[in-house]
Amino acid sequence: MAAVGFAIGLGNIWRFPYITGENGGAAFVLVYLGCVLLIGLPILIAEIALGRRGQGDPPTSFSALARSAGVSERWAWVGHLNLMTAFLIMATYATVAGWVLAYLWSASSNQFTGIDPAGASDYFARLLEEPSRMFLWMALGLFTTGMIIAGGVQQGIERAVRFLMPLLFLLMLLLVGFNATHPSFGAGFEYLFRPDFGRLTPAVFLAAVGQAFFSIGVAMAGMMIFGSYLPKGQSIVRCGLLIILADTLIALLAGLMIFPLVFRYGLDPAGGVGLIFKVLPVAFGQLPYGSLVGGLFFLLLSVAAITSMVGFVEPLVATFARVKAISRIRSAFYVTLSLVAVSLVSILSYSTWSELRLWGLDLNGITDFVSNQVMLPVGGLMIAVFAGWVVSKQVLADEIQFSAPWQFSLWHGLIKGLLPLAILVILISGLAG
Repeated sequence: MAAVGFAIGLGNIWRFPYITGENGGAAFVLVYLGCVLLIGLPILIAEIALGRRGQGDPPTSFSALARSAGVSERWAWVGHLNLMTAFLIMATYATVAGWVLAYLWSASSNQFTGIDPAGASDYFARLLEEPSRMFLWMALGLFTTGMIIAGGVQQGIERAVRFLMPLLFLLMLLLVGFNATHPSFGAGFEYLFRPDFGRLTPAVFLAAVGQAFFSIGVAMAGMMIFGSYLPKGQSIVRCGLLIILADTLIALLAGLMIFPLVFRYGLDPAGGVGLIFKVLPVAFGQLPYGSLVGGLFFLLLSVAAITSMVGFVEPLVATFARVKAISRIRSAFYVTLSLVAVSLVSILSYSTWSELRLWGLDLNGITDFVSNQVMLPVGGLMIAVFAGWVVSKQVLADEIQFSAPWQFSLWHGLIKGLLPLAILVILISGLAG
């Protein structure tokens, strides 16, 4: 359940709609779903299995498994790569989590009542122009995350996820139902599910792989550390399927929640990182009891953001505590402080440093591209190679119990052969394009 909380978060509800909009809609969605099922799920199972077998933070697990396989312990660098990926993603993710907390306050205090699309866009623009305000909300989110981790992950996160995630799902269904009463629902549905294959490019495939890994939580150390906490009697396959099912369902619901509103209010589907913040306040402003519904929605989204940040930060804290031989509480404090510092760069990139650009991208754009479309695919590729070629087949069979032997053979064949090749081709062609 902690892993489900890690997977379900801003990657589904904030990032999936705007990445879909920037990559042409349904054609991207189709490739994304293929990447989730054919690439993401097998590597997710492998990562959880490696974590449970290694019984440590990612570098420790890779090192121990490599040593037991009779190869160099330098494979620990894959664990360090996953940790660095998580750290870079958190540099921008924490800023967006701060936006969610700011909108929770605004929605609960009736600031969106009667707001129109222009007013919602202006409201978001004003938020970006106030770095001190963004900093306070970002810091609040990160220190809340740090306190949860310092106190222990499993009990608090599991209880929150069991109660609040179904409630978030029901509230999203309510908003989809609200959309279904308007003619724009057809346009949003078609945008999501009627693909124009002429829009497929290598860059779209690379973006889909990156979004699949980001959304599921693959190759960013969180699933491996949660795997190390997973009891021996729990089925890794069942856990992986549950994570994939919940994650994909929430992402598609987010699309049905956002895109009909985009067409209803005449907005641009490729509206960028602020898409949901420009759309949802207008919907809440028109709903009966909109302040209550909006406040509840952003409260639940805040919880989803925090549980995801716990998944990002937990392996960083566990590794730092081991390396520096310090307590978990001190490690959580130092890691949180460092994330607050680097997240300040992200905040300033939206305001004071917005003119700083490299290859046409601002600092946030560069960080997002490097972490999500380079480091995540490379990390997933190396997890597949390590599981398929370094760890013995028998070790994996001891950890991963499929319902039939042929299913394990199929999974192992994918991990060992097809998936590394597919990721490599998508990565090279996408970067070249």
